[in-house]
Amino acid sequence: MRFRPCIDIHNGKVKQIVGSSLTDDSASASENFVSEKDAAFYAGLFKKHDLKGGHAIILNKKGTPEYEASLKQCISALSEFPGGLQAGGGIDDKNAGIFLDAGASHVIVTSFVFSDGKVNYDNLEKITGAVTRKRLVLDMSCKAFDGKYFVMTDRWTKKTDEEFSTELLKRLSLYCDEFLIHAVDVEGKNGGFSEGVFSILSAFDEVPVTYAGGISCYDDIKKAGKLGAGKVDITIGSSLDIYGGNLDLNEVIKACRSI
Repeated sequence: MRFRPCIDIHNGKVKQIVGSSLTDDSASASENFVSEKDAAFYAGLFKKHDLKGGHAIILNKKGTPEYEASLKQCISALSEFPGGLQAGGGIDDKNAGIFLDAGASHVIVTSFVFSDGKVNYDNLEKITGAVTRKRLVLDMSCKAFDGKYFVMTDRWTKKTDEEFSTELLKRLSLYCDEFLIHAVDVEGKNGGFSEGVFSILSAFDEVPVTYAGGISCYDDIKKAGKLGAGKVDITIGSSLDIYGGNLDLNEVIKACRSI
């Protein structure tokens, strides 16, 4: 199991937020941590530890002044760790090249593909045509409704009609190199990870998958490793010491590599 680091960028600052608190205008959110250091600092730290495959995510809505400030931070992180980070947030077939040219190994796409409440296969073909399947990551972050999980879009604020399942992962794996899955219900709450989401991921092995949301202690890491048989990678945000939490980065890396 690999540890995949994250750099979440909101209003031009590196932050850890409660995922479900993002609003549609995305300028406000419930914050767990706001860093005094910039995104390039964290990219350099992850480069030092050889933590490839992490992600830098812009949490602001494209077209807003806040997005532009966050974009600058994202580009600086990608430039600091060329080929080491994936990039996401407001990406489509027209602007994906900006992130790849800046050093992103992959682009991460959600809303452009999941539009109008379902998978938009025309847009999926456009983005794969623009960047190739090998440089595309699909973010299928999900939230529970009446005992089932559904894919969320627009900074986790809008529910789609697409039920999150192993079958959907298999179908869409034909178009992408990896998946990034945020469990929105537990994201940023430091209260433990979603075993329901994790059980779906553990039954899938066509392409690499990274899980994000709620991992808050070393026991969670061990449990996630066992449930996923070591094949589901994880990311940890607000529980990490570098983001104001109590989990030591070096110990987290060591724990993941031992699984």
